[in-house]
Amino acid sequence: MFKTYYFERLSSTTDKAKEFGINSVIIAREQSEGKGRFERSWSSGKGGIYLSIVLGKDNANYLTFIAAISVCRAVRDVCRIKTRIKWPNDIIFGKKKLCGILTEVSKKAVVGIGVNTNNKIPRSLEKKAVSLDEIRGKEVDNKRIIKSLLKHFEHYLEELKARNYSKIIEDWKKDSFLGSEIKVKTIDKEYSGTAHDVDSDCFLILKDKKGKKIRIVEGDVLLETVPEAGL
Repeated sequence: MFKTYYFERLSSTTDKAKEFGINSVIIAREQSEGKGRFERSWSSGKGGIYLSIVLGKDNANYLTFIAAISVCRAVRDVCRIKTRIKWPNDIIFGKKKLCGILTEVSKKAVVGIGVNTNNKIPRSLEKKAVSLDEIRGKEVDNKRIIKSLLKHFEHYLEELKARNYSKIIEDWKKDSFLGSEIKVKTIDKEYSGTAHDVDSDCFLILKDKKGKKIRIVEGDVLLETVPEAGL
């Protein structure tokens, strides 16, 4: 289904992907201008996995969830490491970020995925980010992880095509951080409580200390308790 294109170095796989057709996968060994949410930069040194997938824009709200499930399962398949999804777009090990996902939608949808595998984490980010080789104590096979990731992604695209939205949501929950104590910073407010659920639109439901459920459409999530993770 997917057609892959490899590059040694790009400014951004997502920017390059916009030149390609649907079902193209753009992969780079290194990015000079990797992007995260809210135009934040993403450290993209040699050794990591940096790829972007070009898709149709129908049901694009599920694509970040599909990417997150696919990364978690690929890491588990290849490295035997259990990770967690932190809403809306991070894969974490403990409290540290292992992977970031960014979905951009215009005429097409482009899902950008960056996984810290064998790349060196900058000293300034050592308390916030982690790589798979650091967790395992040895280098990991990027090609095997990419192959597994794309296999899972294709599977969930079939679920999406069949309108099995609840299956996608339920599988996301299995690998998610739900149940963790969190703080959420939105544009104009800060909430604290438990990551209780996600709804059918892929928005987070936070339950505060009074038991009130609050729907979070967009915001930064800070972990207060660490979800289970391990080898």
